[in-house]
Amino acid sequence: MNARGALGRYGEDLAARRLRETGMAVLERNWRCRDGEIDIIARDRDSLVICEVKTRRAGGYEHPMAAMTPNKSARLRRLAARWLHERWLVRYGRPPTGGVRIDLVGVVLPARGAPWVEHVRGVA
Repeated sequence: MNARGALGRYGEDLAARRLRETGMAVLERNWRCRDGEIDIIARDRDSLVICEVKTRRAGGYEHPMAAMTPNKSARLRRLAARWLHERWLVRYGRPPTGGVRIDLVGVVLPARGAPWVEHVRGVA
C-alpha cells in the first residue's frame, strides 16, 4: 500500500470508529463495483447511511469537506441505489424504513496532536 492509500485507510478507520461512537452499526467497508466504491455503509437506527470519507493532512491541501462536488454526490447516489438493490433488497425484500442518507466524514491530520474528525449528515 502506498502512502496515499495508507492515509485514506487510516482516515476510514477513524471515521468508522466515530460512526460507531455515535451509535451507528457499520455494515460494510470499501464496497466496490465496476462503477466505483462506497467507503462505509452503516445503519443509523432505521436508516441506511452511505458514508464518503475524505482524509487530508493539515496544511496546503483543500479542506476534506470541499471534495463533495455535485458529480461526486450523483455518483454516490448511483452507487447507493446499486448497493441497496444488490445487498439490502435481496436480504430484506424492502427498502429501509428510514430511507437512505449520504453522509460525509472529513478527517484532518495535523502535524502534531490528535486528528480532527467531522461528520456531516445528509450532504447529498
